[in-house]
Amino acid sequence: ITMQAARCPTDELSLSNCAVVNEKDLQSGQHVTVKTTPNHKFVFTVTTHHTVAPGSIAFSLPQRKWAGLSIGQEVEVANYNFDKSKQCIGAMTIEIDFLQKKSTDSSPYDSDRMAAEFIQQFNNQGFSVTQQFVFSFCDKLFGLMVKDIEAMDASILRGEPASGKKQKIDIGLMVGNSQVIFEKAESSCLTLVGKAKTKEARQSIINPEWNFEKMGIGGLDKEFSDIFRRAFASRVFPPDIVEQMGCKHVKGIMLFGPPGCGKTLMARQIGKMLNAREPKVVNGPEILNKYVGESEANIRKLFADAEEEQKRLGANSGLHIIIFDELDAICKQRGTGASSTGVHDTVVNQLLSKIDGVEQLNNILVIGMTNRPDLIDDALMRPGRFEVKMEISLPDEKGRVQILTIHTNKMRGYNLLAPDVDIKELAADTKNYSGAELEGLVRAAQSTAMNRHIKATSTVEVDMEKAEKLQVTRSDFMGSLDNDIKPAFGTNQEDYSNYIMNGIIKWGDPVTRVLGDGELLVQQTKNSDRTPLVAVLLEGRNPHTQRNWARILSCTIIPIKVTSTCFYSFAKIADNTSEINVFDDAYKSQLSCVVVDDIERLLDYVPIGPRFSNLVLQALLVLLKKTPPKGRKLLIIGTTSRKDVLQEMEMLDAFSTTIHIPNISTGEQLVDALELLGSFTDKERASIAHQLKGKRVWIGIKKLLVLIEMSLQMDPEYRVTKFLSLLRDEGA
Repeated sequence: ITMQAARCPTDELSLSNCAVVNEKDLQSGQHVTVKTTPNHKFVFTVTTHHTVAPGSIAFSLPQRKWAGLSIGQEVEVANYNFDKSKQCIGAMTIEIDFLQKKSTDSSPYDSDRMAAEFIQQFNNQGFSVTQQFVFSFCDKLFGLMVKDIEAMDASILRGEPASGKKQKIDIGLMVGNSQVIFEKAESSCLTLVGKAKTKEARQSIINPEWNFEKMGIGGLDKEFSDIFRRAFASRVFPPDIVEQMGCKHVKGIMLFGPPGCGKTLMARQIGKMLNAREPKVVNGPEILNKYVGESEANIRKLFADAEEEQKRLGANSGLHIIIFDELDAICKQRGTGASSTGVHDTVVNQLLSKIDGVEQLNNILVIGMTNRPDLIDDALMRPGRFEVKMEISLPDEKGRVQILTIHTNKMRGYNLLAPDVDIKELAADTKNYSGAELEGLVRAAQSTAMNRHIKATSTVEVDMEKAEKLQVTRSDFMGSLDNDIKPAFGTNQEDYSNYIMNGIIKWGDPVTRVLGDGELLVQQTKNSDRTPLVAVLLEGRNPHTQRNWARILSCTIIPIKVTSTCFYSFAKIADNTSEINVFDDAYKSQLSCVVVDDIERLLDYVPIGPRFSNLVLQALLVLLKKTPPKGRKLLIIGTTSRKDVLQEMEMLDAFSTTIHIPNISTGEQLVDALELLGSFTDKERASIAHQLKGKRVWIGIKKLLVLIEMSLQMDPEYRVTKFLSLLRDEGA
């Protein structure tokens, strides 16, 4: 019959996916074909309504768009019968999106509930591939389009086991056991959960061209592995499983450690590794502004793109990376600046609200870097904010090998590195060097090698003939180690050379015993896992005179020798209160030694009163007992000439053990010391031995050296007399 197209009479009927007719023309539930042109036919299921005029067939707006119908158009309508053995729908894939973009939201919609309601609402209706219609669910209107229809297995219809054969069809009939699969429309911000949805073809978060072997992060393999496990594993894993686990992505990483150890390099490489936008790199001080509210506005601008994209695309939003360098400049502890304008406090508040506030973002990764984690506000370090905290510390020997290999690879490839350069030897000689200092060492060696081929006369010229044979040799590296590049952390060899310029004078068994005990303590610190902290006190005192300050140096010379031969990666001397912070630096190295020299002077002790600094005393007591971080070992050597004072202060208990450093106490020991020093002739030493035979002496080795040098300034015939006179004058 020929009928005339009309507009659907009610909104409720528009949601039924049925063509609406008068009951005089067709029966409700009947299937018909609507022929719009000689070559175009569309199948509809009809329903009846009394407001539709006889001879008219009413369609909703989506139906008219799909079939290309206009109001008043004449169409041919004929009965259509489904072949239920071939045309029952087994599975139908439907593309879904919000009908109106202004009604979008980021709430998750359960696809399983949606499929059950769909089958109930549209049961026994006909559907065609590309068909468009409207579906109401949870008081929201969705626009649907049929993408694919798969016929039900005929074996199942006969009550037999499934044959496994799948057949695509263009038109099918929805039945009670049909399967409906929802697929989110491209660029839609709709969030679907549940099993009745397609597995989205997702883009890998890791850049496909990324090669982990070419990262160029030497010595940080474990740290990078830990960061990847905590921060990126959930983003790489299939989102369906992440949804089912209720897992939230990590949104903040805090990298801290000494300067030059690779924090910025690590953050830069993370940005390159991820298949995301170019990271926004912000230096902390750039955020601050003198105008009220501008600093907070700068923070908001950093997150504006991520906010806009999350509102628009929801869970489909890409990852936005924001890198804060020198984070301590803007995120200091709140309430610490009493006289300030409070700008830092409001900046911290703004940052907290963006990372983990009421309207928190899930498409961001914020990486903060600092070498002063103690200054950062505690609220930023809690889970949900900068919850992955990673120390980027000084590289160990294996790490130094990797770093030096990275920086010499290009030279090696072009045969510019001499065969005598041993990377492992350089790594062993560069204890406590940071990654930046190792790179500087390579540059210094390169400049030394190039300088050999430069003629600097009246003009500066390059000897091209020799330059073509340029090679960086072992001596270039060793020269740079000695003269150019010194580690910021670690042993200051110049300080130690001043202390031990005269070497160790083994004037008797007491010195040998002390050195033996010192070596045992050194080995204990290096090898024992039960005692990561070893604190030893070296004490010695001349009872005859408190004015003999040289006794302190006689105690000091032994620990310096011990530390300079034990290959500690960090060894520093604290001989005044301003240097007590060396303990913080010591904890950054794998194996460290701190010499606390002349403890009573550090405590500002004077016998008149007596007076001392209780503040320094309490700080030292804490530091002497504080166990270093896991995996780190620390040897503390204290020296004093007033053991009795430390006993009264209850400080001796803070040390693991005490070693007494004796003075030279017999004439024989003094003569042995003179022989080792080689300062007097055999005849002169014999004369001194005769004068001192059977006599008791008491002198420290440093004072002895001073007396010897004074005596040697005399004529040879008066040396012995002057030396003995000086001994008597000193009360020795």
